[in-house]
Amino acid sequence: MVRRIASQVHQQVARLLRANYLQKEPVWYQAVLDNPPLTLPPKAPPARTAYDKKPERAQRKLREHSTRPLAIYYLEDDIRRQFFTDHPFETFRPRTLVEADSIEDPNPITGHQWTRLRQRGRNPTSEDAIQFALHLYQYHSLSLSDAYARAVTQFRALRSEHHIATTFAVMEAEELGSTFGPTEAETAHEIFKKSVSTWERRAELDEGALAARKRWKAIVDKNHGESQWSKGEKYVRLWQEGARPNYMPSLTQATMAGISEPSELKPVEKKAAPAAPAPATLPKNARKVKAAVDYLNVMKRKR
Repeated sequence: MVRRIASQVHQQVARLLRANYLQKEPVWYQAVLDNPPLTLPPKAPPARTAYDKKPERAQRKLREHSTRPLAIYYLEDDIRRQFFTDHPFETFRPRTLVEADSIEDPNPITGHQWTRLRQRGRNPTSEDAIQFALHLYQYHSLSLSDAYARAVTQFRALRSEHHIATTFAVMEAEELGSTFGPTEAETAHEIFKKSVSTWERRAELDEGALAARKRWKAIVDKNHGESQWSKGEKYVRLWQEGARPNYMPSLTQATMAGISEPSELKPVEKKAAPAAPAPATLPKNARKVKAAVDYLNVMKRKR
């Protein structure tokens, strides 16, 4: 039997019975006729060639399905972002929406009844200004820009009024003898000064440790040699007098006992050298010095 689709098997069996190819009905035949299977959905139309098809614009590629959740968006988030951009110092007044273990009860003044920001207090918070702008947009048919501008204007007016009242209250309290502790700014400044002092102390310790590790230090006088330089005058004077320079190394006097400088080395008097002791009685080092002196005397005589 040719392979057929499962929902069309009973139709094929009916054709075989009519052609007497099957002499007996299958056991399941009547049950399938009483409860026929669901028909297949209609097939998609065959693809047409580009020859008989109207030219169309390039279709956009469908975006693939993403498993990432959609972003949670609230309109007050945009208002809050713009508010803190315009008032950055309000971030130093943190505001929490949770008090203890329960959420703070909503204010009874809301909806169409809330027409002025002062209805919720003379010292509004940043969240009050944000919610007021949102209420003006939702309940009073104002555009978002106008609602935000009106909310910010009333917020600044109330905050300025509160600042002036607080300033005069402090002045009055000081006149009556009240004393106040350091402000947060002064406390932070003192902490900063202490930290800077530790940095300076650390730098001094580092310099002391570096100097202790250093074995020697060169001490050079900036004016060294200024009084000794004759600008070449001494050299010119000796050259004019005809003095010949002597580049031979000068010999130091003998430090050993019983050895003195020979008289031949003295430029003023030329006398015979005294009788030297026998070579056998001189120490080994003294004999070497004596031999060097005799050699130098011989070289002088040759000149």
